[in-house]
Amino acid sequence: MTEKIKMHLPLVEMDGDEMTRVIWTKVKDLLLLPFLELKTEYYDLGLQERERTRDRVTTEAAEAIKKYGVGVKCATITPNDERMTEYSLTEMYKSPNGTIRAILDGTVFRAPITASGITPYIPTWKRPITIARHAYGDIYRNTESLAEAGTKAELLLTAPDGSEQRLPIHTFEKSGGIVQGVHNTDDSIASFARACFSYALDTKQDLWFNAKDTISKIYDRRFRDIFDEIFEAGYKESFAAAEIHYLYTLIDDAIARVIRSEGGFVWACKNYDGDVMSDMVATAFGSLAMMTSVLVSPKGYFEYEAAHGTVQRHFYKYQKGEPTSTNSVATIFAWSGALRKRAQLDALPRLERFAGILETAVQKTIADGILTGDLYEISTLPNKQKVDTETFILEAAQRLKNFQ
Repeated sequence: MTEKIKMHLPLVEMDGDEMTRVIWTKVKDLLLLPFLELKTEYYDLGLQERERTRDRVTTEAAEAIKKYGVGVKCATITPNDERMTEYSLTEMYKSPNGTIRAILDGTVFRAPITASGITPYIPTWKRPITIARHAYGDIYRNTESLAEAGTKAELLLTAPDGSEQRLPIHTFEKSGGIVQGVHNTDDSIASFARACFSYALDTKQDLWFNAKDTISKIYDRRFRDIFDEIFEAGYKESFAAAEIHYLYTLIDDAIARVIRSEGGFVWACKNYDGDVMSDMVATAFGSLAMMTSVLVSPKGYFEYEAAHGTVQRHFYKYQKGEPTSTNSVATIFAWSGALRKRAQLDALPRLERFAGILETAVQKTIADGILTGDLYEISTLPNKQKVDTETFILEAAQRLKNFQ
């Protein structure tokens, strides 16, 4: 038997919730541990553990990524009212992804995973579209409240000298309502811009950025101005030399351009826009479970995860003992991406090669017509077979052995 691949430093491993937690264990047991002496520093970000620690575990995981440089994360629940009741929570905890991104800063790059036999819904799309999502602020770090009738809402700014500026938001006269405050910082926007320009240069792709500065004349305009200033000062000549282009446009125009495009560019979006558009791009290329996601921090930290949720509906079926056919590809690629980055940072060519072979084995499983339910419905392969969650991973494991 071939000697297992060794690692020097660990990955920060962040376990998650529901069906993706089940998949997480199967991927490790069937695709990783037979081939690697896997080293991880483990954090359980399942909702029960977040409740037990009052979400301290999420912060500890983010700090561990700062220490070791690379993390890999399973999908997690961001609780709403229904989840509060279901899990007997004492607090409606914020998104773990939002917390980690706020601590690490950086930009989330998401790109679809392509495979033979899976055809994009948009016929003009010939090449993948990479979503660059700003990973700080906006509604993910918001303050919000219900407002009863008669409430007067204002935005209060207290300057360093103690002087105050009050800006009216709304007076809720006859009806109650809701109010929300969001923020961002010049430093974070600038880091986002530099990451996007650098990534576009590295991959030789055009960069598109969109906002809505015609409506949000200060907030969104600040994004546009910072992007423009950084491009003019540091990237304009490099883009020209690489024969690639930077485009700013309004978000509604950007969407129309994206649909008509052939793909093959980086689409930079603000935090919420990127959250939504990455799901749209993933689905249009085939499936939500077919998209990579990596948070790239300007300080050299990397966090890999699947760009989808915990697959709640399938988990309830799994709990009842019913068969599921859940797509594990994005979770597998989160592991392969993290292992590849760990290998590059630690100069471990054998580990880096394994990461590539793992991805190829998964893509070959799909190309051979071994498909989970979501891919089976859209595949153009003539001899396709729908398999359950574990069978797909087992089939990938068999092809992984063949590649060794």
